[in-house]
Amino acid sequence: MTIRIRRREFVTLLGGAAAWPLAASAQQAVTPVIGILGSGPAGTWAQRSVGRAFQQGLKEGGFVEGQNVALEFRWASNDYDRLPDMAADLVRQRVSVVVAIGNNLPARAAKAATSTIPIVFVNGVDPVQLGLVASIGRPGANITGVTVLAADLTQKRMQFLHDVAPAAKVFGFLANPDNSGPNPSNGRSALDELVRSWGGSIEFAAVRTVAEFEPAVAGLAKRRIEALATSGDVLFSRGELAPIAARHSLPTVFMSTAGVRAGGLMSYNASIADAYQQAGRYVARILHGEKPADLPVLLPTRFEFVINLKAARALRLEIPRSLLALADEVIE
Repeated sequence: MTIRIRRREFVTLLGGAAAWPLAASAQQAVTPVIGILGSGPAGTWAQRSVGRAFQQGLKEGGFVEGQNVALEFRWASNDYDRLPDMAADLVRQRVSVVVAIGNNLPARAAKAATSTIPIVFVNGVDPVQLGLVASIGRPGANITGVTVLAADLTQKRMQFLHDVAPAAKVFGFLANPDNSGPNPSNGRSALDELVRSWGGSIEFAAVRTVAEFEPAVAGLAKRRIEALATSGDVLFSRGELAPIAARHSLPTVFMSTAGVRAGGLMSYNASIADAYQQAGRYVARILHGEKPADLPVLLPTRFEFVINLKAARALRLEIPRSLLALADEVIE
């Protein structure tokens, strides 16, 4: 049996067969990869629905992980010296966007690693003071993002702490010196001034790891502190500090609801889930062709204030009705 194939049909088949691997290669090449560079541990992505919120923002912009976008993770697990190498590795992988999350250090490492790949950050330090962007409205260069301006929120948390424990005169404050920004003395001066206006004083202690919480709080307790607060560093975003503060009978205001759910007194912060959803939307816009230089740095749009009445009773504190009225959630 003889099979006849016209020359035109043969050329068409041959050309189509040759195109198949090219088409497959092109399909792989156009799938964008988002590099996630985080200062904390891998569990950060699941904590407080951070990852889900980010992916919701991506989805609103038309991107779904595993369908038309991929995510590549690099976690420093609070070993900040690893961040420059991790950022450089993502650049070598030619990711489409770098998302720098946690404290201010991933954004700084990413900016040092590339001036061409777009960078979207989520952190709590003023990005202008940090030198990440030229201005909030016009970031310039290849970087933009979301900032919760943690210094302002820290003062608000201290005010709430004073409202709950008005008799307290000596306040303790934990901060991570590796995430203090370019002018750490400015933040301390503002807190000093605020506490002095109440006739009190403030004692500072530096911590870089969760393992340092216990000795730091014990050291502050020896200085006779009567209440405790922390900076807005991601190091304090989980619940490890709450039982330590409780053992020392210290009214404590946390930066995250995780501290309250672990038995702490209260927390106040910008909605972290909302910030990550905004970041996801920005990444989607960049993948669609917009430039980071044209996307203004976003500020918080939602805040969360949570009070734990069980903890208040254990500390023999009466929560003012005015604060209960402001709370988004009251844990009985």
